[in-house]
Amino acid sequence: MRPIDLAREHGLSAQAIRNYDEAGILPPTERTASGYRRYTPLHAQALRTFLTLRRGHGHQHATAIMRAINTGDTEAAYRRVDATHADLLTERDTRGQVAKALAALADPPEIQGPPLTVGELARRLDLHPATLRAWESEGILRPERERGTGYRHYSPAGVRDAEIARQLRRGGYPLHRITEFLDALREAGGTAELSVFLTAWQHRLTTRSRDLLAGAACLDTYLSLLEQAGQPIPMPL
Repeated sequence: MRPIDLAREHGLSAQAIRNYDEAGILPPTERTASGYRRYTPLHAQALRTFLTLRRGHGHQHATAIMRAINTGDTEAAYRRVDATHADLLTERDTRGQVAKALAALADPPEIQGPPLTVGELARRLDLHPATLRAWESEGILRPERERGTGYRHYSPAGVRDAEIARQLRRGGYPLHRITEFLDALREAGGTAELSVFLTAWQHRLTTRSRDLLAGAACLDTYLSLLEQAGQPIPMPL
């Protein structure tokens, strides 16, 4: 097969195939006497595998996985695959924590005694006081000020907002988006905006999980073809 033959299946250009070849995404390629690349069904499967892996792992990791397989370093390839799954599991756990924070929104945390100071809130959330001050400058937190001293005081609603902000930051949400969410919560007096966010986040996780499963299936097929082609997959010592 020619580069254009591989490219046509995926709507790519022949140059893209040559670039993937040079990047080590495809297995070694034989050339004709005139110097043209000659591709086989093995190369076609390698391309399918890379493009499918890319959906779940991203371009950089998918390239590294294919390059490792094609050079016989399957241990490195498997580690890359495992690392992505571990990262996804961590993100799932983070979303679960955010969801718990959302469930607590209906009942702001009860605090005995006076409102919390910035130091007390920082200890409660295991954050640095400077982080809380930065969140205040972004409009995320709106602490009350003590007359005379100007000390910050955080009411139960303020503590609630800080706990939500911490969870969203752990989920990788930028500060300006957290401000928008909390503003919507304060204005609406409900959790609809954050619920939409959590639903979309869950959809992304589900889609990525399916993409990782599809990539694993393609990779398994590719490894089987390599073995059938007389290229045994080495086992780590």
